Amino acid sequence: MEKRITISLYIVSLFFCIFIFRLFSLQVLKGHEYKKIDELNRIRVVDILAPRGIIYDRHNRALVKNVPSFDITAIKEDVPDDSNKLSSMSKLIGLKTDVLKSRLGGSAASPFENIILKQNVSFKEVAKVEARKADFPGLQVNVVGGREYLYGHSASHLLGYLGSLGHRQSEQLQYKGVPKGSFIGLFGIEKIHDMTLRGLAGKKILEVDALGRIINVVRIQRPVQGQDIQLTIDVELQIEAEKNLSGKAGSIVAMDPETGAILAIASSPTFNPNLFVRGIDTRDWKKLIKDSRKPLLNRAIQSQYAPGSTFKIITAIAALEEGIVDRNTNFYCSGSTMFGRVFKCWKKDGHGSVDIHRAIVESCDVYFYEIGKKLDVDVLADYAFGYGLGRFTGLRLDGEVAGIVPTRRWKQETKGERWYKGETLNTVIGQGYLSVTSLQVATMMSAVVNGGKLYEPYLLTDSGNRVRDDSMRKIRPDHIQLIKDALHGVVEEEKGTGRLAMSELVSIAGKTGTTQVVGGGSEEKDIPEKFRDHAWFVAFAPVDNPKIVVSVFIEHGGHGSSAAAPIARNIIDTFYKGRVKL
Repeated sequence: MEKRITISLYIVSLFFCIFIFRLFSLQVLKGHEYKKIDELNRIRVVDILAPRGIIYDRHNRALVKNVPSFDITAIKEDVPDDSNKLSSMSKLIGLKTDVLKSRLGGSAASPFENIILKQNVSFKEVAKVEARKADFPGLQVNVVGGREYLYGHSASHLLGYLGSLGHRQSEQLQYKGVPKGSFIGLFGIEKIHDMTLRGLAGKKILEVDALGRIINVVRIQRPVQGQDIQLTIDVELQIEAEKNLSGKAGSIVAMDPETGAILAIASSPTFNPNLFVRGIDTRDWKKLIKDSRKPLLNRAIQSQYAPGSTFKIITAIAALEEGIVDRNTNFYCSGSTMFGRVFKCWKKDGHGSVDIHRAIVESCDVYFYEIGKKLDVDVLADYAFGYGLGRFTGLRLDGEVAGIVPTRRWKQETKGERWYKGETLNTVIGQGYLSVTSLQVATMMSAVVNGGKLYEPYLLTDSGNRVRDDSMRKIRPDHIQLIKDALHGVVEEEKGTGRLAMSELVSIAGKTGTTQVVGGGSEEKDIPEKFRDHAWFVAFAPVDNPKIVVSVFIEHGGHGSSAAAPIARNIIDTFYKGRVKL
C-alpha cells in the first residue's frame, strides 16, 4: 500500500513539475510573444492612404483628380477554415472559391495583416458586405484613393499611370513605409514625381472583439497629403496637338525658346491612363502591348529617325562659321552632282545657280552636297552636338533616346569601318546614320532662334531655365540672322518648301524635312503607306521675337511640306488665338 502511495506521489509530483515548467515557459520564456499575439487578436492597425497630389497645367487647370474607391479585405486569422463558410464568402464578394483561397493563402507577413481580396468594388457590393460582416469576422471594406485622368487619352505619355505596389518593389528603400496595396506611379510624371505626389500614409489603431467588430478607436495618425505639382504644358495646346495627330503615328513638341519650358508634348497613338487606375484588366494590358501601332511608345522622346532637310540648318551654320560659304557663295544645281557616284537633288531638273538663302528656302540638296565636299564630318558633328543632337536633352521623362550624330570614331567603334567622304554628303542633308527625336529638333531650333542658348527642356514650372552651352560654339549674330531670314523665306517666299505653314495670324518661319524610307517612284499616291517617307517640319513664331517653337514628325506622312507644315501652323495659330497665353 505504501509503495502504491509513493508511486502515486511521484506521478503527481512529475505532473506538477511539468505543469510548473509549462507555466514558466508560457509566462516567462514566451510571455512577450504570446502577449503580442493577444494584443494583435484584439488590436487592428488599419492604414490610411494619403490623398495623392494633384497635377495642374501651366494655367492651374487640374489634369487629374482623386476619387474614392473601395477594396474588400480580410484578416487571414479571422477567416474560418470551414469550406461551406468559404464558399458562402466567395459568393458574397463575387470571387471564385479557388481564387479566394489563393489570395488568403498568399504571402502575408502576419496572420493579422489585411489581405486585399477585391479592388474597386461598387457601392452595391459594399452594402452587401457591410450587411453580413457579422457572419464573416475579419471581412472589411476599406476606402482608398482612386485617380481620374480628366482629359482621358490626352497627355497620357506625359502624365503616365499608376500601378499596385508589388512585393519586390515594397522591399526597395524608396517604398519603405508605403502600405501594401498602395498605388504608385509606374510611368511618366506619376512615376518620376511619385515621392512628391503620394504623401505619407497614416494609421488607425482599433480595438476589436472576437467577431472583428470595432469596440474602440485607440489612436489615429493622420496621413500627410501628397504635394501638388504644376506642369509647364498648356492643356488646350496639348489637346490641339493630339487632335492634329489623330489617326496618324507621330509626335509634336512645342516649347518656349527663351526658357526651355515644354508647352505641349504629344505622341500618337495614345492610350487611356484611366485603365490603370485600380489595376488594369489582363485583356486590356495584352491588347495594349500587342498593338502593332505601339500606343505605349512615347514617340516624342523614344523614336529616333533621320532628320532629313531639317538638319540643313546645322550644316548651313557650320559652313558659314567655318568660312566654307558666305551669303554670296553660289553653287550650280543641275539636279545632281558627282562625287564617286551620282548624288541627286530632290528637284529632278535642278535649281540653277543658288546662294545659301535660296538653298535653305528651296531645300536644294546639291548646294549642301557641295558644302559636304569641303566640310569635315567631325567638325559638322561638333556643331550638331552643340545644338543638342546626338545626346540626351535632360528632360525628366523615362525612356528618352540620345539619337546618333556620326563621327569617324563612332563608325569605327560601332561598324568596325573607316569613314568615307561620300557618307559626309549623305550626312549634310540629314540622311545616312543621323537619327534624332522630335524633342531634339525642337531644342535645336530653339537654340538657333534665341541666339545660341541651348536650354535644357523642362516640365515643372519651378525647375527650369538651365542653359546647356557646354559644347556649343559661339555663332556670329549675322550668321544666325541669315539663317532665320532664310527660314522665314521657307514659309513666306513663292518657292519656299513650307508655304502651307503660312498663317494669317502671325509670321512663321521653319524648315521642312523628308526622310526616305525606301527607294522608288516619287508619286506618293502610288506608294503603300508603310513605305511612304517620313515627314518633318520645325517652325517658330513670330519671326521677329519668337515665343514658340514647334517640331512635327509624321511617320510615313509623305512630304514634310504637305503633311507636317500645316500641322505646325495649326499649333501656332492655336497659341496665338488668345486661348493659349503665356
